[in-house]
Amino acid sequence: MRLVAGLGNPGERYRRTRHNAGFLAVDVLATRTQAEPRVEGDAWLAEVTLAGQPTLLVKPLAYMNRSGEPLVRLLARTGAAPGDLVVLVDDVALELGTIRIRERGSDGGHNGLFSIGEALATTDFTRVRIGVREVGLPFEELPVDLADYVLAEFEETAGPTVAAAVTTAADAVECLLLEGVASAMNRFNGRRTLATEGPEV
Repeated sequence: MRLVAGLGNPGERYRRTRHNAGFLAVDVLATRTQAEPRVEGDAWLAEVTLAGQPTLLVKPLAYMNRSGEPLVRLLARTGAAPGDLVVLVDDVALELGTIRIRERGSDGGHNGLFSIGEALATTDFTRVRIGVREVGLPFEELPVDLADYVLAEFEETAGPTVAAAVTTAADAVECLLLEGVASAMNRFNGRRTLATEGPEV
């Protein structure tokens, strides 16, 4: 079984914040597969078939910096290995609309990825990074404390672009499950999505 986990923070307060891009992408996959989700303890779950494979969609509900705890439990329960895990995560280093897939790597200062790597004792899991930085805003001009920025909502005018970005991230997940990580990286890495590619969120 594959596990596809979107990272974010639970609750309406955080729903449209930049840090919840992973949750939004999982919502796209859940809609596509007509998922019937349930909540078990500290995780939102939906068992689906994705790209022809049995897949568990997951949104950890333990807050971002504890994302690893429910994922360790679910990997053990399903008998899946860290290599079967795909994590959808926001990335402030990338402009909104940009996708970057990596098969493994560092957490890049992201608390959710750090939590997962620490809990699993490995960084060998696939991550699909979703750019959340305002288009046209240089990274160097972001506040020193990035927490306030990622926990703020997207700009009001960004709705269609956010929808396009998370839709493309969902496409990337389906591609990597069906064709492999290398193929998905070739197709999606660095791609800028257009605001017309998905419904507004």
